[in-house]
Amino acid sequence: MSESPQSGAVPEPAATANSGAVGVIGLDLRGETPAPKKQVYSWALWDWATQPFNTVILTFIFTALYLTTEAFLPASIAGLDAKDPIREAAEADLASGLGLGSTIAGIAILLIAPVLGQRADAAGRQKLWLGIGTGALVACMLGLWFVEPTPTLFWLGVALISAGSVFGEIAAVNSNAMLIGIANPKTVGRISGLGWGFGYIGGIIALVLVVVFYMLDWFGLPEDGGLPFRIIAVGCAIWAIVFSIPIFLNVPEPSLGRPERKVGFFASYGLLVKDVVGLHRNPDTRQTFWFLLSSAVFRDGLGGVFAFGAVIASQVFDFAFLDLVIFGIAANLIAGVSTIIAGRYDDRFGPKRIILVSLASMVIAGLAVFFLVDAGTIVFWIGGLLLCAFVGPAQAASRSFLARITPAGREGEIFGLYATTGRAASWMASGAWTLLIVLSGSTAYGILGIVLVLIAGFLLLLPVKATQRV
Repeated sequence: MSESPQSGAVPEPAATANSGAVGVIGLDLRGETPAPKKQVYSWALWDWATQPFNTVILTFIFTALYLTTEAFLPASIAGLDAKDPIREAAEADLASGLGLGSTIAGIAILLIAPVLGQRADAAGRQKLWLGIGTGALVACMLGLWFVEPTPTLFWLGVALISAGSVFGEIAAVNSNAMLIGIANPKTVGRISGLGWGFGYIGGIIALVLVVVFYMLDWFGLPEDGGLPFRIIAVGCAIWAIVFSIPIFLNVPEPSLGRPERKVGFFASYGLLVKDVVGLHRNPDTRQTFWFLLSSAVFRDGLGGVFAFGAVIASQVFDFAFLDLVIFGIAANLIAGVSTIIAGRYDDRFGPKRIILVSLASMVIAGLAVFFLVDAGTIVFWIGGLLLCAFVGPAQAASRSFLARITPAGREGEIFGLYATTGRAASWMASGAWTLLIVLSGSTAYGILGIVLVLIAGFLLLLPVKATQRV
């Protein structure tokens, strides 16, 4: 028996009925009882804990300033002038190799993460799978210590980073599911936003620490063998271990599970398809289906901005180490502030307008960066920061839009499919990035790949009706 609310403990959600209908599970289970602040902050700290993988390793530091640089080129090519066509083509090959790894990771997430999340939900074991995903992500970051600057180890670096993306997504699916256990309909937006905010802040602080590390001349450490970058990767792993502990100690499982949805591993794929087909066939949920599809596409484009932005800055606009780190800090600050400001206009103008304006602005900024590439670094400072300014508002309004068109009583199912469909398109931006670089031989053309995905998401969203909940 669970403890009473007066004791300060969280009431344990009841198991769902085995009725074949949508389970009685989700935010309404808590009712009006607020979660203890200790649980709320412990949950939000997970974003803080894992964000350095995305910000420091995946985006601004390890890949852009180490893995895709001359450090991993053969000595005969690395010794050529920076503008030599042979060297430029070789560096483009590194960028496309990173894109290939991201594409494979996206496909793996599509095939694995949705089903693992579904099975964790059915068994009520989100915390277990959160631990497995987080632990594997930490192991991948620790493994980067062995990626010394030689061409033969380039693919080891790509493999570890790509695998880290897969395990991080598996963990994130379950972290999002655990939000149900600490939020109610009146607090879910605030608590979810707190997690986003903690993630931005964690990324900024991690980048600032890297700047301090750099400004103090790596504390006297030798730079041979890529030692500073390898230490940074280990530091991100330790950061993740320390700050992810609270969620395991203080945050409850969101439910006792959904026994009516317990099926075999391969049967889980059939159940997943059945859920999606059911949304499309039901007139009351058809708009939800089309929004899930369009958001899957444009959210992958949003992810591509951060995944490859630093590589563009480094290879196309010749950003130095400090320039790139400062840009990363500015990008995270602008993304966080713009998201908070845009949230105030969501109810006034509607989330669909916020998303469309954001996507259109990003397309214009991306095209400007591509066509004005010869104008120098000022183009990326302005265009790149404009791109980042609209990423957060589009993400936040996307979640708000879905809440407005989700049928009452099906919130858990629909938001689960939101994560699932997002993974289904997670290969698009990296695939377009890789294809255009391979065809052109220039990293700059990867910008067009990201822009094309954003345009596709914009066009798919246009016909979706912003109907209210039914």
